[in-house]
Formats: sequence, structure tokens, C-alpha cells
Amino acid sequence: MSPQRSEPSSPPAPVRAVSRVAVNLIVDGVVAGVAAPLARWLAQPQGGLLHPLWFVAGGAVTLFVAAVPLRIQQQYWRFSGLADLLRIATASVASAALFSLGLLATGFPLPSLTFPLIHALVLLVMMGGVRVATRVMATRPGVTGARRAVLVGSDAMADLFLRGHRLAGQGLRVVGLISRTREAGQRIHNVPILGHERDIVACLDRLAARRRLPQEIVITDPEVRGDSLAAVLKAAEAHGILVSRTPDLTALRAADRIELRPVPIEDLLNRPPVALDHAGMAQMIGGRTILVTGAGGSIGSELVRQIARLRPGRLLLLDHSEYALWAIDLELSERVPDVPRVALLADVRDAGRIRTIMDRYRPALVFHAAALKHVPMVEANPCEGVLTNIEGTRVVADAATGAGVEAMVLISTDKAVNPSSLMGATKRAAELYCQALDIVARQGDSRSMRCVTVRFGNVLGSTGSVVPLFRRQLEQGGPLTVTHPDMRRYFMTVPEAVGLVLQASVRGTRDDHGAGAADGAMQRATDERLRAGGIFVLDMGPPVRIVDLARQMIRLAGLRPDIDISIRFTGVRPGEKLYEELFHGREAPLATDNPGLLMAVPRVVDLVAVKAALDGIVTAARTGDAATAQARLSALVPEFIHNSDGRATRSAPADAQDRSIQA
Repeated sequence: MSPQRSEPSSPPAPVRAVSRVAVNLIVDGVVAGVAAPLARWLAQPQGGLLHPLWFVAGGAVTLFVAAVPLRIQQQYWRFSGLADLLRIATASVASAALFSLGLLATGFPLPSLTFPLIHALVLLVMMGGVRVATRVMATRPGVTGARRAVLVGSDAMADLFLRGHRLAGQGLRVVGLISRTREAGQRIHNVPILGHERDIVACLDRLAARRRLPQEIVITDPEVRGDSLAAVLKAAEAHGILVSRTPDLTALRAADRIELRPVPIEDLLNRPPVALDHAGMAQMIGGRTILVTGAGGSIGSELVRQIARLRPGRLLLLDHSEYALWAIDLELSERVPDVPRVALLADVRDAGRIRTIMDRYRPALVFHAAALKHVPMVEANPCEGVLTNIEGTRVVADAATGAGVEAMVLISTDKAVNPSSLMGATKRAAELYCQALDIVARQGDSRSMRCVTVRFGNVLGSTGSVVPLFRRQLEQGGPLTVTHPDMRRYFMTVPEAVGLVLQASVRGTRDDHGAGAADGAMQRATDERLRAGGIFVLDMGPPVRIVDLARQMIRLAGLRPDIDISIRFTGVRPGEKLYEELFHGREAPLATDNPGLLMAVPRVVDLVAVKAALDGIVTAARTGDAATAQARLSALVPEFIHNSDGRATRSAPADAQDRSIQA
């Protein structure tokens, strides 16, 4: 066997640094050697340019002596700036003074009284000129093969990008700026401002008329989101232009290459950040034992991440999926290894196992995220949905009550409102049980376990949601499948939803409201609604048409809807409805004393009655009698109208999505 040939490798960093210093010394020495006779001639032109070799060498030696303390030889010329220029000026003055003193000490008169000043200025101009020329050549934007680009964002961000782009190099040629603050007519780094962001359509139309359209639009400002981002995408799509986004420019170092990236779909939501009560969360979580069921799921895993950052005394991870539990446990071991945690493989339907866990670890708080949430899957397996979503919730709640848990937080869904699916109906039944427990706790024994229910819609990127499906279909070349042109859903990012869940948990378990709450009247109103069985509802913003989401994702991939990637409508699936709702009937959203949180006060059922109803539903499900289980579920949840055949029914009135918030 012939020996393998090793590829030549670049020299190590210390060697490259020494080589650069040596080159700097040689070049500066040559420059100083030329500067001495040149300054002598400028000071006394009749003396000529020819001088002895010692005169030239003296200029180089004196510069070396003056420059070493200032570390001039270590300068990186490609990134020279004002601080480097000041050092060069100091070295030039010192070198000229030493050279003149040397002449006088050896008996040679000065060519003129101004010779030291002229010598310093010549040194400054020549040494600075070499560095400026190096920087200009190194940062000169390439033309061959570079993509024409237009920047969109604030002037400050455009300035940062252009600086970084010219320093680090990029396969782009920036031909214009679309500003968020200024009109056309000015320039930044000699790049013209084409117009204001609101006039982007007119700006691109003008470039198209001149046949100077860019190949790419680069969004440099993180504030370009939501409607602003949608307008940019629409204008770019009309001209077939790719849209990309920069990373956080303020975090880049001078030598970093600016890697452009696709615009994330989350940027289209554009909800203003909500001021969360982090102090209240830390007080609720810090140093205490916290149990999260469904810890390996999309919501459960994000709950675990955010809770871990609040430094609990012990974090209990419970899931029935071995792989999901292993994955989140491994992630925590790498991210927060100092947070004590226990991975518990268990099924929430197993009353004995859950009771043993509760009695052994005695958690202070339980976050119940375990559930079957996929509508078609529960439609195909109705008894499993009943046993997990209803009986599993009751098992966890009862075991937590018996173990003296302070509060349990139930993660619910907008599909529990006027449910058309078995999944939604089972979650509404779980809500009813937790409502009944909470009413008993708040109106009776204050030491009883509170049950805080939090309801919200879809989360972007969660397991089984539409966004990962669309991404997979895009990778396969399409088509993107949408059930119905009018299908609408509420969307929120997973971290945003979980942050508000923790906010609701703080509010639902807190008796003294402190400085973070609003006025006393709103506090009392929120407390009264909680005592009446109130459910927290996350402020999800307006609903989004799924077909619009599909089109935006195609555009964000740099492709054209219906041309590069088609959209195919597959029909409404069993259990689905066109519009999800966050509130029952014409019930108005109620404001709370916490931003980002609304409240619903739906129908409640007495604890004894709801226990009896659940007993009948669960008994039928355990025997596999889906029809009886569904009939008894409909009796408990009379608003449940099962859309078993996937009819495209409009389940909510058209104005149900635009109700004003009631105080």
C-alpha cells in the first residue's frame, strides 16, 4: 500500500503573526529610509536628493527605535483605523526628533529649522498612505460574479453591514439602500438611498424600468418583521428577487464574515414582546421541586428549558416516550448540568405509577403538558384520546392533590372551544375537571391544590404542526398541501407561548400581587373570575390563513408560489373546522391585570357531577366502546358538535375573531 499524501497545511497562527511583523518592519524601514532624503530635499531643495547611505539607514533606524515602544510593527494594516493613525503620528514625530538630534550630535547641521517638522509630516504621510492603500485594496468590493443587492433597514444597520461587508468580504455588490427613516437623495458609504421602506414597490419598479433590478434583498434590521416584512416579501416576489436576513450585526467582530440566512417564518408574526414577571417566576420556581409531564414534547421540552433557567431545587421530567425523555435529559445535562433533575419514564394513565412518583418526590408545582394533540390521530383512536387526555389529566390531578402539591397547571388548546373533534372535546372535559377542582380550592380550603388552566392555539414548529410539514414538502420539491383555502389558525412561537404559560402560572398561584400588578380594581376582577372557574387564554393576535402561510414559506425559500412550487388543497379532515376559537359562543375576551393574558369564564360543572360523568366516559373507553364514550362525552360537553366526515363548516361567526377586549 502506497503511503497517503498529506495535503499542504497553512502555517500555524504564531508563525503567520511573526511573518506579518517582519513584513511590517521591512516595509516601514524602506519607507523611513526614503522619507529621510525626501524630507532633506523638501527642506533644502538646492541640496539634491542624493545622500550617503548612512543618511538613509539613519532614517530607518530612528523609526525602528521610536516605533517599537508604540508597537507599530504589530498593526494589522487591513483593519487600520484612527487609533493606528495616532500611533503613526506619534512615532513619526519621535523618529524625526531622534534623527535631527543624531545629525546635531555627529556635527552635521540641520538643512533648515523646519526640517524636523517636514521629516515628521513626510513620515506620517508615507506610512499612513501605505496602510490606507492596503486597506482600500483589501476591502475593495468585488465585481466579477458578485450578486447585486439592495439593503432594507435602518441607516445605522446599513452602516454596520456595509462596514462589515467591506472588511470581511462578501459575494455581494450593494447597489442601493431602502431606509426605514430617510427619503431618497442621500448616500451611506457612497451607496445611494433609493427611498423609504413604505415606497419599496415604487423603488423596485424604478430599478426594473432601468434594468438594474437587484438579485437579492438583504434585510439588515431585526425590526423589519410582521406587516413590514410581508410587504418586502410581496414586493420581492413580484420581481422574482431572493430575500435574506443578516444575523445580529451588533454581535459581529471586525473579521467575521456576514453569513446571510433565510428569513424565519416566525418573523412574520410580529407581536410586540410582553414584559414578563421574571421576579415572580423566579420566586415561584426557584429552589423548589417542579414536575413537568410530557417533558419530551414541543411544549413540555420548552417548559423544561425555561424552568431550568429559573434554578429549581429539583426538576422532574416525566414522559412515556423513551427517546423523547432521553433527548431532553441529555440537552439539560449539557445546558444546565448543575440543575438537579430526574428522568421519569411513566404513562400519565398509570395511576399507581403516578401516585408513587408524587408521593416520593412531593413536587411543589406540576405542569401537565402530556396529551394526545393531533386531531386526525385522536379521530382514528378515540378511546386512546379519552384515556390520555381525560383520565391521564384526572390521574395526575388526583395524585398531585394527595401529595400536597401547591398547584397544577393544565396546558389546554383552542380546540377545546366549541369542539368539533374528539381531541378538542377530551381537552374540554379535562378543563371542566380542573375548573371544578380549582373552584373548590379557591372558594373553600385555601390549602387545597389550585388548578390553573392555560389555553392557546397552534405553536410554530411544534411536532405535528403545519410548519415542519411545509418545510419537508419544500425540501421534496412540493406541492404544499393545504386542507381548505379558508382554513385559519392562531399561531405563536413556542418560547413565546411557554413564557406566557409561566406568567399565567405566577398570576394563578399568587395571592399578594405586589408591584408588578395593575390597579386594584383589575386585580379584584381577575381574582373573582378565577374563583368562578376562569381560564387563562394567551393573546394570540389575529388568526392566519394557512394558505397564506404556505405562500409565505415558499417565498422565504426564494421560490415563487404556483410557479416553482404548487399548492394543493386536500379537503378538510375529520374533526377539523375552518376557524378555531379562543372563547365560547359570543363570550367576550376579558382583560386581566397581566399583559399578554386574557381570561375566559366558560360554563363550569360541579365537582361531584363531573367526576361521575368522567367515570362513565373512561369506563366505556377502557372497554373499547367508542360510541358510548363519545355519547357520554357529548352529554358532558354539549357544545361538542362532531365533524366526523370532514365537512368544511364555518364553526365560528365571521366577527368572532375580532371582538374587543372587555375590562
